[in-house]
Amino acid sequence: MILVTGISGELGSLILRGLSGEGGLSGEGGLSGAEGLDVAGGTRTGDGVAARRIDFDDPASLAEGFRGVDVLVFVSAGYAEDDVVLARHGAVVDAAEAAGVRHVVYTSLAGSGSLMTIALPHRWTEARLADASFDVTILRNGLYAELPAGLAAVAAASAAETGVFAAAFGAGRVSVVAKRDLADVAVRVAAEIQRDLAEGRRGRHAGRTYELEGVEAIGGQDLADALGVALGRRVDYHPMSLSAARAALTGLGLEPYQVTHTISLFSNVGAGFLEARDTDLTALLPTEPRRVRDLMAEIVPATSPSVTSRA
Repeated sequence: MILVTGISGELGSLILRGLSGEGGLSGEGGLSGAEGLDVAGGTRTGDGVAARRIDFDDPASLAEGFRGVDVLVFVSAGYAEDDVVLARHGAVVDAAEAAGVRHVVYTSLAGSGSLMTIALPHRWTEARLADASFDVTILRNGLYAELPAGLAAVAAASAAETGVFAAAFGAGRVSVVAKRDLADVAVRVAAEIQRDLAEGRRGRHAGRTYELEGVEAIGGQDLADALGVALGRRVDYHPMSLSAARAALTGLGLEPYQVTHTISLFSNVGAGFLEARDTDLTALLPTEPRRVRDLMAEIVPATSPSVTSRA
């Protein structure tokens, strides 16, 4: 049996859908051969029917939640301070060992992001998994294309009035990848492992770490151009200082760790560390990676009422 954690989030939901053979990931029919697998999903609340209760903040829930699981697709549980994330991830590893899980597939962070503040919990978790009794596959996911596209959408109203998109990217670019592509890879890897185990073989992806960096890199002007298309007017990119960006973020009501991680992202983009050189993505995808610029064209108008009203 395969269990996917975090199915209330977009990535976990996409992985579960692909493994369940519901389609919508690669072409009309989803990933070939995904149908027929015994798959379950987990959420913080669960209902015992559509989803198991998998609450990382309640370690006692994990023992029952992982019962009978062969392959655990462990979608990382960020969105908190590091000490909270480490406690959550440590509890998952301990419970998976106690429940007899045979193989864990963990969604980590790509190597290009190792200097970002969000990297620490991922690298700690990778080390903890390496010491566990089960087999492990690490999927080092590239930064989501949806993140910078969402940033552009938030700035749409201002760009519509001023013709300027201001952000703290400097002159740097960041390699990004669609969540749906990352989900496709996770589906393939988990399905192949489950079938190997069912046939009495060790999972073919055991001990592997895959770098799933995006094949396209975007910068500030690329986001401005996407806004320009959606708005029907010229939009220029103006670099913003990190100090100005921090002040703007602080005024949005974000949690302190969210501000820290966002500034770290900007810093790494500006320093040129987030433009990837190599990737395993294309070798593991059943199709060509989704075009980032096409995704941006979908997200920018779709997520901003001010854009759709003007476009």
